[in-house]
Amino acid sequence: MKLLVVGGGGREHAIIQKLKENPQVEEIFALPGNGGIAADATCVPIGAKEIDRIVDFAVEQKVDFAVVAPDDPLVLGAVDALEAAGIPAFGPNKRAAIIEGSKVFSKEMMQRFGIPTAAYNVFSDAAEATRFLEAATRFPVVIKADGLALGKGVIIAQNKSEALDAVASIMTDRIFGQSGSRIVVEEFLTGPEVSVLAFTDGKTIVPMVSSMDHKRALDGDKGLNTGGMGTVAPNPYYTPEIAELCRKTIFEPTVRAMNALDRKFKGCLYFGLMLTPDGPKVIEYNCRFGDPETQVVLPLLKTDLLTVMRAVVEERLAEIPVEFSADSACCVVLASGGYPQSYATGYPISGLQDVAGARVYHAGTKQTDAGLCTSGGRVLGVTVTAPTLSLAIERAYEQVRRISFTDSFYRTDIGRRALQAAQE
Repeated sequence: MKLLVVGGGGREHAIIQKLKENPQVEEIFALPGNGGIAADATCVPIGAKEIDRIVDFAVEQKVDFAVVAPDDPLVLGAVDALEAAGIPAFGPNKRAAIIEGSKVFSKEMMQRFGIPTAAYNVFSDAAEATRFLEAATRFPVVIKADGLALGKGVIIAQNKSEALDAVASIMTDRIFGQSGSRIVVEEFLTGPEVSVLAFTDGKTIVPMVSSMDHKRALDGDKGLNTGGMGTVAPNPYYTPEIAELCRKTIFEPTVRAMNALDRKFKGCLYFGLMLTPDGPKVIEYNCRFGDPETQVVLPLLKTDLLTVMRAVVEERLAEIPVEFSADSACCVVLASGGYPQSYATGYPISGLQDVAGARVYHAGTKQTDAGLCTSGGRVLGVTVTAPTLSLAIERAYEQVRRISFTDSFYRTDIGRRALQAAQE
């Protein structure tokens, strides 16, 4: 089989490496891919949002199956376009991808169908939002741009002044572009956060191993929000009892709600959850595999990924036993100095040949005359699986220390909270 994977980050590298395990796979095209992905797939310089060019390429190459991984092309309708050209594609269609494409849509859906989430208000006028927040007495509050914003369209305002600044930044200064034409102002929830990815064909939903992301740039959950500095799986806060409660109150009701709205969701549905004192609540939905959660979840998947993806597309997921290893996994991200704000790129990466017993997923790398160099904010994700979480963490850091590039940095406490929770 010839496969095509849309995207060019660490998540896509993890997906491609897992797809390669199927002996039927003869060739994988990555559009656009990156310098490290080039070792596992044929990289083609077509951007993830260039949907017409993606479809033309897929038809020309007689691709048998496509995977659309990032949010932008899903929300823009890449799966619809591929399927219209006769190419089966894993991922939600445009109507279903709105669950991530519009936070207003997802909040209104949850309210209508009784899916537990934070209380909220929606504003499309900056002056109205400002008046609302000036009268507010409870802080912090969470302010979210309605549309896609590279995973960074959420501001936690600790007080009134920060909340008013956030409204001005998002709605007036348009720091997230058109995504900020509407905002959601939410109550601030407390409790452990859990990420759960789930396969669904619109009828059956199969949750994957839970994980814990680390969004802040610096140790101790300090610094700015990033796309994710590391992950561990499984998440010790997510007990079998909580998993069953989430299945009954969140996962299955979400699939039913999307069907009721004629927006059948087929693909990977990501649930960002908060385990509050009042029970699990949805913080956010994503319409695709999370990054870097994918880098710890897929290495634990025992069932062939392509088989599962095809079953999702063909709506026969119930026929496939999806199994995960009982091991644990840890992924540590190496980033460019200055990330998530401004940073320099083009630095040579050394030490990759010394890494042993780990998967190195490339997020921001490119091949140059000088060899493999940095080309993004998050550069590499180093993942280790082991029988225990403490061992996975220890071994991941052993391998991370073998890799270097100018101004590189990483958090030294990935998984520490999870270990403490597991011991409680």
